[in-house]
Amino acid sequence: MRSAPLPTTTRTRAASRAALFLAVPTVLLLVLVAAEWGPLLGLDGDIARTTHRWAVAHDGATRTARILTDWVWDPWTMRALCTAVVLWLVARHRAWLLAGWLAATCLMGTLVQQGMKAAVGRDRPKWPDPVDSAHFAAFPSGHAMTATVVCGLLLWLMRLHGVGALLWRGSLAVAVLSVVGVGLTRVWLGVHWMSDVVEGWLLGALAVALAVAAYERQVPEERRPGRRGTDRPAAD
Repeated sequence: MRSAPLPTTTRTRAASRAALFLAVPTVLLLVLVAAEWGPLLGLDGDIARTTHRWAVAHDGATRTARILTDWVWDPWTMRALCTAVVLWLVARHRAWLLAGWLAATCLMGTLVQQGMKAAVGRDRPKWPDPVDSAHFAAFPSGHAMTATVVCGLLLWLMRLHGVGALLWRGSLAVAVLSVVGVGLTRVWLGVHWMSDVVEGWLLGALAVALAVAAYERQVPEERRPGRRGTDRPAAD
């Protein structure tokens, strides 16, 4: 059984409301980190020290976390997944506009993430006995943000096409596991503060909400996938 895609107006309003809702905590957390607000830094430190002790003590879990964060949920893995979907949209459905929208959102997410890292310039946690290493500034977490952007866009694409309920539920579960899991691995491995990860989640979700709202508002119905004479032929 296939779930019917949501009406355009419903998707537009939902995405716009989500963007407004996400913008407040995203900006607030950015301000608190940039201002080096003591209570937040203290909480970050407490969480980091606790998880680092666990990571040192549980070598098997730490090795698993490194495999997941470096290969399964790595930003380049996520970008490769997005690229594969973009190529599939073009090759299979000739959905040039939608494919370009996905690619542009992923690219803009990366640029915003790197720009914010450079602007804030937050140091990563430092340990006498590190279990992993990472480079560049800490805030926000690139792993968390990239996973959120890619998984969020792919879920939106599935809803746009009205996929079957079973596939939707399975994909949603995998997406949630990936987004939450990659963030936790970064904290476990001692290469990010918890607020880095939370900002990555928030910023990634905000990027998806803005991209969806813009697409729904700006792209005419006749140019969307599934419409006669559009980017791709109508489904058989």
